[in-house]
Amino acid sequence: MRVISFDEADRLLTWSMVADAIADGHRSGPAEIGDLLLQKDGNSLLNRAAWIGGLGIALKSVTVYSGNPQKAPPLPSVQGSVLLFDEATGAPSAVIDGVLVTKWKTAGDSVLGARLLARPDSRELLVCGAGTVARTLVAAYRELFPALQAIRIWNRSPDKAEGLAAELAGEGAPVSAATDLAEAAASADIIATATMASQPFLRGEWLKPGTHVDLIGAYRPDMREADDTVLTRSELFVDSFATTIGHIGEIEIPLQAGTIARSDIRGDLSDLVAGRAGRSGADAITVFKNGGGAHLDLMVSELIRRRVEAAV
Repeated sequence: MRVISFDEADRLLTWSMVADAIADGHRSGPAEIGDLLLQKDGNSLLNRAAWIGGLGIALKSVTVYSGNPQKAPPLPSVQGSVLLFDEATGAPSAVIDGVLVTKWKTAGDSVLGARLLARPDSRELLVCGAGTVARTLVAAYRELFPALQAIRIWNRSPDKAEGLAAELAGEGAPVSAATDLAEAAASADIIATATMASQPFLRGEWLKPGTHVDLIGAYRPDMREADDTVLTRSELFVDSFATTIGHIGEIEIPLQAGTIARSDIRGDLSDLVAGRAGRSGADAITVFKNGGGAHLDLMVSELIRRRVEAAV
C-alpha cells in the first residue's frame, strides 16, 4: 500500500486538471455515499465514504478544529487522510494526506461549478474568508478565469484580509482587501464564500445581475453563509443532491422553512456536466453550493494516485 504525502503530490497537480477529473468522474456511474459526523465542544470528526463503479472506493476521515490556526504554532483547521481501496480485490491501495485531498477537492469542486455556471468574461472576484481555502480559491480562480482583473478579499477580521491580500499581491496576484462587504459584493462578478460562519452574512440585495455565487464554508446542519434573498433571487445548483439536501444548513434550513422548494434546485454537477442544466442567460444570478462529498474525494484521490505513479 502506497503512502502519498502532501509534498510528493502537490507539485504534480493543476486546478484545470482537478476540475477535469471531477467532471470526468461525474460521467461515470452513480456514487454510493455514506457519511458519519461526530461533534464535541465545537470541533468535528467527519467520515465520508464513496464507491463508484469502475473508479474505486475511498474513505476520508478528517477532524475540523476551527481554532487551530490561532494556536502557536498554527495548525491546519482540517487534518486527516483518505484511504483508497482496489475495487477488484477490496485491498487498501493507498493512503493519501487529507490536507492535500481537501485542498484540491474543495477549490476544484468550486471552480468546476463556476466553469459551468459563471460568465466566462467575469472580471472581478470577491473571496469572503482569509484562511487556507481562501488562498487556494485565489489560485484556482486565476487559473480557470484568466480574464480576472481584480480580486478582493473580505474577512470579519480586517487585519487578516489585509495580511492575505498583501501576501498574495506580493506574489504578483491582482489582490486587495475589501473593507465594505456590501460595496465589494455589489461590484463582483463572482463571489466565493469560505468562512466558518453559522449565521448568514452575504445578502441577496447586494448582488448585481449576472453574478455567480460560490458557497463553500457551511458544512454542518447549523451553518449558513448566504441569506434567504441570495437563494430566492438566484438560479440554485448544488454539487450533489445526496450530500447537500438533508445535511447542510445552507440548503436544508430554507427548505424546512419553506423559503425554497426542492424543485428550486435546478441541478447538480451530474446535470451540469451532462448539459441537462445551466444558467438561463447572462443576467441570471447563479448559486452553486459546494457540499464536498466523498465521491469528490474519491475522484481527486484517484487522480493523485495516478499522477504519483506516472511520476515514478
